[in-house]
Amino acid sequence: MIIDFHTHVLPPQIKKDRSKYIELDPSFAVLYSKPEAKIATAEELIASMDEAGIDISVILNYGWTTHELCLETNDYILESVARYPQRLVGFGAVQPQSPQAAVAEIERCAQAGIKGVGELRPDLQLFDLADEVVMAPLVEALEKNGLIMLIHASEPVGHDYPGKGNITPDMLYPFITSFPDLKLVCAHWGGGLPFYALMPEVKKALGNVFFDTAASPFLYTPEIYSQVVQLVGGDRILFGSDYPLLAPGRLLKEIEATGLPPETKELILGGNARKLLGIEGK
Repeated sequence: MIIDFHTHVLPPQIKKDRSKYIELDPSFAVLYSKPEAKIATAEELIASMDEAGIDISVILNYGWTTHELCLETNDYILESVARYPQRLVGFGAVQPQSPQAAVAEIERCAQAGIKGVGELRPDLQLFDLADEVVMAPLVEALEKNGLIMLIHASEPVGHDYPGKGNITPDMLYPFITSFPDLKLVCAHWGGGLPFYALMPEVKKALGNVFFDTAASPFLYTPEIYSQVVQLVGGDRILFGSDYPLLAPGRLLKEIEATGLPPETKELILGGNARKLLGIEGK
């Protein structure tokens, strides 16, 4: 079973009227102001999955600035999962700056079968991971409902790109140590956080942390796979494409060519995700 842990879909009305949402939401504008920035619906994702041989995709929401846009797009994700229950797993969006509304939305989405919250963007949503007054109720609601948090992570060095952001390892690590029981996925290889696992206290702190491979060809050479396997273990890596930014087949070819043992590839391509999401099968 192949599970793509990092994909994005948006409602047809947003794809049709992109300019309206660019004006409404600065976070959306950062990612989609350029006409060539791809937007995909759930149906287009399913077609891409069929082409690439993907069994299940996790559809993530975005870091919307307003609670209202979180609700609008969460509804579409819930509807999409209901249409394709064997193919799609949903993650919802919240605006942590509105703690009561965010917790209520987590409860609503959890009852509807959502599996997590993300892709959170603290830098664009203008909340502070170090602010426990904001983060503690959010994490408590996630843990209570057995949900996962997925957060965008960025590299403190290297080239710039749209949406790179500033949630770097030095910002992620204090959050991780503050909430050690939270199941956390750090997107985009955690902005390089796995490299600090050579420090024993960091490796110990990463006990509930996973790293996805989203957009990897744009960020790292293929050696990243073997390096991170050595640093944190093959059981902590989740295949994610970042569709529609990248076609999943491109990353599948890259993973196949890594030379990793077959059992490690199986974990990365689906085994780890099945365990984390509670999905039966092989």
